[in-house]
Amino acid sequence: MATEEKNKMGLVGLTTIVTVNMMGSGIIMLPASLAQTGAISLLSWVVTALGAMCIAYTFAKCGMYCTQNGGMSAYASEAHGKSSFFIASYTYYVCLVISAVAIAVSAAGYLVPFFPWIKTTPIHTFITVVSILIVTMVANFGGAKITGQISTFTVWGIILPVVGLSLMGWFWFKPEIFASAWNPHKDTTVTAISSGIALTLWAFLGIESAGANSSAVENPEKNVPLACMFATSFTAIVYIASTSVIQGIIPNAELAKSDAPFGLVYSYMFNETVGQIVTALAVTACIGSLLGWQFTNAQVSKAAADMRLFPKIFSEVNKADAPIKGMLIMLVLELILAVMTISPNLVNQFNVLLNLAVFINMVPYVLSLTGLEVILRKKHVTPHEYKTGALIGTLAVVYSIYGVYACGQSAVFWGSILTMFGYIFYGFIAARNDKNDSAA
Repeated sequence: MATEEKNKMGLVGLTTIVTVNMMGSGIIMLPASLAQTGAISLLSWVVTALGAMCIAYTFAKCGMYCTQNGGMSAYASEAHGKSSFFIASYTYYVCLVISAVAIAVSAAGYLVPFFPWIKTTPIHTFITVVSILIVTMVANFGGAKITGQISTFTVWGIILPVVGLSLMGWFWFKPEIFASAWNPHKDTTVTAISSGIALTLWAFLGIESAGANSSAVENPEKNVPLACMFATSFTAIVYIASTSVIQGIIPNAELAKSDAPFGLVYSYMFNETVGQIVTALAVTACIGSLLGWQFTNAQVSKAAADMRLFPKIFSEVNKADAPIKGMLIMLVLELILAVMTISPNLVNQFNVLLNLAVFINMVPYVLSLTGLEVILRKKHVTPHEYKTGALIGTLAVVYSIYGVYACGQSAVFWGSILTMFGYIFYGFIAARNDKNDSAA
């Protein structure tokens, strides 16, 4: 028993893992996107940081006390029943498909300094995005071990430059550049904050995995929520610091048009060669992140298929235990989405995909976050723990709904249609499963 406890992860180890999970490629295009509103959008980081901490705490509590497999889908079913398990899985799957295309667009943007051909026409951009999606998907055919090794290494390609900028960038920071970028469009404070909420929330997506491995942690009742809070706080500080300093180095108009903002800022700070090195690191980070998200999505669909909630084809695997047929279906969906969102401007294409992905992801967020109170009741926790969890969980849901509002009408419209299709699919699945259960 002592040996088993010794092998478990402590607070520092868990905090590090959660931090690395969040600080993937989510931040990589955001400085350019946020610059379209101005430096005032930094206030969005503050609001999102508080909301993300509430979400992290709620998911940590759900992960500690919910014994059912399925992550967010399991939390949702505690409060809303079996259909919500499917809808949470379905919308999360759709979100990851959209996210994969958005990450591929980010990678394409960071490849432009090396291959200007990419941006000469929308078709060239499309070919590049498609090529990235195909290459990374094929790389996943080798199974979890290879994907994990690549992703664990490449994620540092963006973490190191972002953290480095947060620490060193202040030596190049010019208050007059930052001041001129504060509110170039003269928006109201509320409008400016709302315009950046979806963008900043995107950077924290993945926070739902924070409490997924509580069984491998020492004293999970204490360490899991603490690790989530510490990791989210640290990530928020780095995000706010890096975005602030970049606004004080690069003029806002130039930053808003950049396809590779972190490479550009390092060119300003040092020279073009250093900028190109950072740009290359960002490309590798995007590739690694894309590998990880695509494999994660394949596993999400496989798990749902194993539970008879997705078609059986998603559960078929090769010798490396990789669900290749499910991956190929996912690739087709990604290619269709890439065609539908093709744009002559990479930042605009990225923003369209980002808003749609954030809205779709808020569906399983709201469904699962509202399951906390039921989970706490079933575990007969103390009144104080219940009230604390209920309060923070409610704040997390309210912030998630605000995130939906901030995504804009177009994202909500198309996202709602995609969600409604999920209920059509569930009707067929529920009827099939009911027939099988009756026969049994």
